[in-house]
Amino acid sequence: MRTLLLSLALFFTTVLLIGQAPFPSNDEIKQFNASKTCVVLEDDPFSSYNIYIKDAVKACWKITPYEFITVKDFNVMRLNPAYSFLVITQTNFDKDKSHGLYNFLNLLQGKDVNKLAEMPEICAIPLSFAGVSDLVYSYKLNAIVSFMQKHAQKILEDPSLTLRKYLKYYNKNIPGIKNKTILVEQDDLAPEISTIERIKAIYTNNIEIVTDDEIIKAIENKTPDTVILHKVGPMGDRYSGYCFVMLIGTDDSELYYYNLHMVDKANPNGLLPDDLRRLEN
Repeated sequence: MRTLLLSLALFFTTVLLIGQAPFPSNDEIKQFNASKTCVVLEDDPFSSYNIYIKDAVKACWKITPYEFITVKDFNVMRLNPAYSFLVITQTNFDKDKSHGLYNFLNLLQGKDVNKLAEMPEICAIPLSFAGVSDLVYSYKLNAIVSFMQKHAQKILEDPSLTLRKYLKYYNKNIPGIKNKTILVEQDDLAPEISTIERIKAIYTNNIEIVTDDEIIKAIENKTPDTVILHKVGPMGDRYSGYCFVMLIGTDDSELYYYNLHMVDKANPNGLLPDDLRRLEN
């Protein structure tokens, strides 16, 4: 079970909110379709997240009207179903004995409820381990926001497909990876596959080890037939916790792969050989 907390970066005071946010009902999905999406900005005037999320939403968000709001606004407006929200929350997991916190970008539908965890959740994407610099993930926000919009559009088209809330649903797209080039950063690879030669011993299709600048260019140019790796895991002196890996298309905003594993000696913090084996088969 995920436990949601109001983000320290946004709210300064951590409020523990127990429970898994509910998937929206058919009526709440209709409310989202008619809503204005409010993008909640951090209070920090030097936040790089604010710059990148503004750029991403302006470039990508077409599904609903939108506006940028403050945390203070959110605390009032979140009760109103006329609004939906893109907001960062912090999340931990019952099974994670390291008690690690992770930043998630949530797409929530407004509802008059007491707890954040009771607001209908259309989508939630892991962004980073809590406490790290926004720059670790901000340059990927265009791709992430574009996927979240596409995800929401699919739910609008067929509300019965509630499993689309759970990102492993998209592993049905794995066969399409063979026709794509995967772009990965060196630091996001497990040591066993830290070179192209080691990768190619497992995965025979197109994959390149690149810099963050090359990933930025691929996202900006919507490079055809290309997917980027978005990896989230423990940072600093932590050696345990969950590691999330996602492969997102730069030209079609599709999610092609999602997985998570508990970091330990046998399963390091990064894309694993087992992930490549799943993509190869």
